[in-house]
Amino acid sequence: MSRMLGALLLRRLWVPVAWGRAAAGGSRACSSKAARDGVEGPVLRRSYWRHLRRLVRGPPEPPFMHVCQVGDPVLRGVAAPVEREQLGGPELQRLAQRLVQVMRRQHCVGLSAPQLGVPRQVLALELTQALCQKTPPRQRALRQMEPFPLRVFVNPSLRVLDSRLVTFPEGCESVAGFLACVPRFQAVEISGLNPNGEQVVWQASGWAARIIQHEMDHLQGCLFIDRMDSRTFTNICWMEVND
Repeated sequence: MSRMLGALLLRRLWVPVAWGRAAAGGSRACSSKAARDGVEGPVLRRSYWRHLRRLVRGPPEPPFMHVCQVGDPVLRGVAAPVEREQLGGPELQRLAQRLVQVMRRQHCVGLSAPQLGVPRQVLALELTQALCQKTPPRQRALRQMEPFPLRVFVNPSLRVLDSRLVTFPEGCESVAGFLACVPRFQAVEISGLNPNGEQVVWQASGWAARIIQHEMDHLQGCLFIDRMDSRTFTNICWMEVND
């Protein structure tokens, strides 16, 4: 009986941890007391078992298998270029593979290195036929949504080809659970290198151009909430709350 009681107590024990990069990967909870005391940012509370696991394994290292969320400083910094000597190297190849892996696991259409905790100018883009077909045909036509194969860009640059602004709802894996209407240029050109150091250029319009602009923003520390019409900011589960 005492052993069972001890196990229950351990299961309920939470270890407070200071907020910061070292606390990444834990479960977060805002502390009103911390706010009253003037502590900057929320207080991270970690279960005993999660705390013990981190003591044994150490904290996770980027590139993460999860997507960093708004509030993480890495999402607000300007990403640094990849050095020439890193092109084609194992570190860059691992980062590119991790971007594709997490992007596909999350069923999203683009992901940047800062979203995995790496402040470098690398991004991955892909819109599969299967993801396209999840959008109703009428919306696909309005958004000019066409599938495109996987593309990975290193040190990319952007050029506007058609400056007409088109506004549609947009979301982000780093602002999970929210959408808002965002204006984007109709057509752009993205140029850069692939992970092997070879020059690549892509001219895109419609939905593909939107995805490119969204991911390029990440490399400048910009999120879609910085460009959105704030009146359209929406929690995607708002109807479920009222149901």
